[in-house]
Amino acid sequence: MMGKERYPDATRLMITTDSGGSNGTRVRLWKAELQKFSNETGLEIQVSHFPPGTSKWNKIEHRLFSAISLNWRGRPLVNHEIVINLIESTTTRTGLKVRAAIDTNLYPKGIKVSDAEMESLCHQPEPFHGEWNYTITKSMDNF
Repeated sequence: MMGKERYPDATRLMITTDSGGSNGTRVRLWKAELQKFSNETGLEIQVSHFPPGTSKWNKIEHRLFSAISLNWRGRPLVNHEIVINLIESTTTRTGLKVRAAIDTNLYPKGIKVSDAEMESLCHQPEPFHGEWNYTITKSMDNF
């Protein structure tokens, strides 16, 4: 909730993301967790997924990963410490600085989100490609 501390008057958060992996457009847990985050922070969360196969349009991701790839080019990635150090030492001429850390938390696998839970989401599809663009608002229920 660091962002809420930096911007205490914020009422809305916009997330742009690709359409695959754990944050995919059809991933139930992604939307359920966004609902929980909205409930905790009171933020309205607007999500805009890049169409499938087009994550290369994400300019931030493109800048970040190309710089990291150049930084670790030709170096053997034999352990986590080397990977983290190479990522953290990545900078660009335009001022990009990268922070990295190993997440040692354990996360449960196989979490299922029921149809009833999905129905209780405060999820509003946008008029243009509502399957990729939607807003999640704070729920009055305890989700």
